[in-house]
Amino acid sequence: MAADPSPSRDTTPLASNLRRREVLALVGYALAAPQASLAQTRARPVIGYLGPESPLPFASRLKAFREGLAESGYVEGRNVEIAYRWAEGRYNRLPTLAAELASQNVDVIAAPGGAPVALAAKSATVTIPIVFEMGGDPVALGVVDSLSHSRSNLTGISSLSVEVSGKRLEFVHELLPNAAAFAVIVNPTSPTVSSQLRDLSTAANALGVRLHVLNASTEADFDTAFAALPHLEAGGIVFTSDPYFANRSQQLAALTERHSVPAITQSRDFPMAGGLMSYGGDFTQSHRRAGLYVGRILNGEKASDLPVQLVTKVELFINLKTAGSLGVTVPPALMSSADMVIE
Repeated sequence: MAADPSPSRDTTPLASNLRRREVLALVGYALAAPQASLAQTRARPVIGYLGPESPLPFASRLKAFREGLAESGYVEGRNVEIAYRWAEGRYNRLPTLAAELASQNVDVIAAPGGAPVALAAKSATVTIPIVFEMGGDPVALGVVDSLSHSRSNLTGISSLSVEVSGKRLEFVHELLPNAAAFAVIVNPTSPTVSSQLRDLSTAANALGVRLHVLNASTEADFDTAFAALPHLEAGGIVFTSDPYFANRSQQLAALTERHSVPAITQSRDFPMAGGLMSYGGDFTQSHRRAGLYVGRILNGEKASDLPVQLVTKVELFINLKTAGSLGVTVPPALMSSADMVIE
């Protein structure tokens, strides 16, 4: 893969303050958005935004979504309103929140953040257009019956994050070739967990290593999983693709540092927060495209006429400083294939 073309970030205090203000303004907008009934006469179209998290951990994804929305001519507060519902990381709340948005008769529902969000939105309405964003195969998961023509009120964006779980194991094994076993941390409430475990098992058999599967669907579960690692003699950790993990990258990076364990996740946020490595789809592109699709529907296009888009770019990020602190040597071949090496 080619080196990451993005310009270097300005790390001066002024730039940091500006970025902090930008994030706080973004989050404030999401928190202050009207949650009352939308039944009153509306001068502007209303997007129902179903979020799996809370605004702060979702800020970078919200920003990308709004950029896509702006590309199609819509700016929140100017010519479109967004009604937010946040699940706070609890997937069991999603169906109720989706039903609330549907009852408000919003013009379109944005369901970014994975299969649980898309399935909840689908269960809430068959008439309101829905634009999803996920890392798995929407056909295999029953979200749509075709990528080219959904023949329903759903369309959206899918990346390859779920399909590359086995590749994550290959990468961490390449770093730790003498490790006989690895821990896999999964969210048992995710609809993609079975397929990811099958892929990981296939990869483990090919590599000749054992897997220890640990469940985590709450933040308290992380401490339990990490406490079990010394007894498992696992060389490192592979996190399956899941929005719950992706949106807790800072917490997971801190845990891997505290326990001195190499780990790989799906989200670039993890190595950027001090974790070792990530491999997954480009979430900025998938969320931006979801915003663009929402805008196209507001402009009159039908969800059934918009094919599901695939974001085929998969990013490999490596934190070289973290590798050094863990005593891990990154092979030159792996280094050269990385999209971003953080030094």
